[in-house]
Amino acid sequence: MVRPFAATLAALTFASAVHAQDAAKIPTPADTYQELFHQVQTRRIFPDGKTFVDAVPRRAPAKILADYRAHSRLSDAELKRFVTANFVVPQAGAAPKPSAARPPLKDHIAALWPHLTRPPVKPVAGGSALAMDKPFVVPGGRFREIYYWDSYFTMLGLKADGRDDLVESMIDDFGGLITAYGHIPNGARTYYLSRSQPPFFFAMVWLSSATDPKVIKARVELMRREHAFWMEGEKNLKPGQAHRRVVAVAKGVVLNRYWDDRETPRDESYREDIETALKSGRPPAEVFRDLRAGAESGWDYSSRWMADGQSLSTIQTTAIVPVDLNSLMYGLEKAIAKGCAQLADTACERDFDRRARDRGEAIDFYLWDNAKGGYVDYQWKTGRRLDDISAATFYPLFTGATDERRAHTVAQKAWDVLLAPGGLRTTTVRTGQQWDTPNGWAPLQWVAVSGLRRYGEDALAAEISKRWLATVEREYQASGKMLEKYDVEEAKAGGGGEYPTQDGFGWTNGVARALMEPAK
Repeated sequence: MVRPFAATLAALTFASAVHAQDAAKIPTPADTYQELFHQVQTRRIFPDGKTFVDAVPRRAPAKILADYRAHSRLSDAELKRFVTANFVVPQAGAAPKPSAARPPLKDHIAALWPHLTRPPVKPVAGGSALAMDKPFVVPGGRFREIYYWDSYFTMLGLKADGRDDLVESMIDDFGGLITAYGHIPNGARTYYLSRSQPPFFFAMVWLSSATDPKVIKARVELMRREHAFWMEGEKNLKPGQAHRRVVAVAKGVVLNRYWDDRETPRDESYREDIETALKSGRPPAEVFRDLRAGAESGWDYSSRWMADGQSLSTIQTTAIVPVDLNSLMYGLEKAIAKGCAQLADTACERDFDRRARDRGEAIDFYLWDNAKGGYVDYQWKTGRRLDDISAATFYPLFTGATDERRAHTVAQKAWDVLLAPGGLRTTTVRTGQQWDTPNGWAPLQWVAVSGLRRYGEDALAAEISKRWLATVEREYQASGKMLEKYDVEEAKAGGGGEYPTQDGFGWTNGVARALMEPAK
């Protein structure tokens, strides 16, 4: 017998929710509002699944849920009226209306910073927002809160525009999240607490102009706490075993993977995740975990994570040792070693220098593919490197985890397959997912340009920068907008993924503004 679609959704969801790890220890909207949440999200009462999870209750959540349960089944229109009566429903932040006469791009970016800056946040019971002690900059559009890896690239532009005040306050806000939760979540919402994002905190600290020894010591300790989060469970793993974010790929060799401590549908993409699980034919909890881990990667979603390279239902994120994550972990370990040297903590310096050296050797051994001419991801369950080169190949250059020979080879390969008319391709695979070709993304342009400059590959760095800035400028002149992503094949607005292309946009503003500065 074929089960009704709604009944199948409910069965999958509530069965898997029983087994979810409560790593965050704080209820998400799905936990708090239970069947009300399920009905709102699966029936698409709001077109964007992020709307309801960001809503703020007008009264005690328990009373709202009790009143909902007292009703017989509500129609979609009645359910929406119930929600709007009981919650303050957020709207996507609209960017300033562009003027007919376009000011220079640099001036436009400077004018956007105040629009994207938010004051400190005090949480409301039953809402999803986390506390933030100092002002911060959001990406824009549907992204109303601070995000982890986005913020590093936003800070590049703030730094170039002399907004060191915001750079410092955002570093302090992220430090507050590490202090409160032991890690930096994907974003400052309860439903993001079970995962992090690519660990760029050490690179944010690089941007700081702070010289107070007490501040430096505190930030080194925060980096060490973040490192401990990513490496939790590393001891006593046998080759071929994994625990949370660590994988033992050989005796004494532990590398990192993306993970999430829950195995339920993401609150903000609830219906979409259930639909993906239904299509997969796999255990739902396994699919949900891999989707969540893909969200931790920041590349949500990409052919990098798909077993067949095309279909999201084959997602296998937790089975992959990614080159970008492990390169960032190398950078974090080098940054901790440097900070410990400043603090004259010799034991710490030696420990993290050794960790970085060992990781660098493992990156070269497991993730370098000479035949492909670059760094690729590694499927640790099958023990083989994956086939496709992506823009992640530049991360070892960005953190200094490679040598001159390999950096030169990466540059040559990039000229051949990753450089598009409008900037750097994300991958060479076309899937319709937003982290695949033809899209290009601001953070990957910066990682590539910065890494290439580090190894003297200035010609390619300049070419990527020139083409990317031309794409951003072209769209700005056409629409007056700064977009989340761009189609670098045709130098226009990007597309694909779970939601429309957003306008704002924090990291595009930051990278474009930083690339306008003379190369150092």
